[in-house]
Amino acid sequence: MGRAFEFRKARKMKRWSAMSKAFTRIGKDIVMAVKEGGPDPDSNSRLRAVIQNAKSVNMPKDNVERAIKKASEKGQGDYKEVIFEGYAQHGIAVLIETATDNNTRTVANVRSYFNKTDGSLGTSGSVVFMFDHTCNFKIKGATLDLEELELELIDFGVEEIFEDTDEDEEGNEVKSIMIYAPFESFGNIQAYLEDNNLEIVSSGFERIPQITKKITAEQAEDVEKLLEKLEEDDDVQNVYHTMDESED
Repeated sequence: MGRAFEFRKARKMKRWSAMSKAFTRIGKDIVMAVKEGGPDPDSNSRLRAVIQNAKSVNMPKDNVERAIKKASEKGQGDYKEVIFEGYAQHGIAVLIETATDNNTRTVANVRSYFNKTDGSLGTSGSVVFMFDHTCNFKIKGATLDLEELELELIDFGVEEIFEDTDEDEEGNEVKSIMIYAPFESFGNIQAYLEDNNLEIVSSGFERIPQITKKITAEQAEDVEKLLEKLEEDDDVQNVYHTMDESED
């Protein structure tokens, strides 16, 4: 399997991929999508994708509709997407994606987390080049032929397709297919899947480290102190790093 498969496997095991913060993150995504393309998901592909993600984490329909309505109001502020880059202890690169309505607050908070954990906040461009910016789709497809689907999507730049498994609320195994491609391929792949009636469970963007660094368990604890502080911040949407999280 490729890097996307290993990256996803590691993230699924992490506490910060849990649902506890998902509603807050999706609420901001809805605001940004509505501000960008309007409140009608039929004509706003970004909003359509966010609504799919909301369903995938069991966000109540009323919550979604309320967020769309609120985002459409004139008095509703907007969120700005800001990236922060730096290093945790032991040479681990860290990239943070935020969505904030107060950049001064966010900058101060992120800087304080690095300072308190003996890390160093870097300048723009200092570590982002170490990560591949990808898009991904999870689709229902237990009966689909992976090889045939890959051949259909290869012209869109798809880099990895693999089977994924989750559990439903009753504990039953649910199979789906994960698709990974470069960031800029998102719109074309979304259109293809929708045109061919392939049900999208969720979709999004991730930054996969090109190279990871193996460190000791004790050193990993040092890095985790920074990651935990970042992940608990309400302005933070995603945190990526170059620490090797393989089980061996």
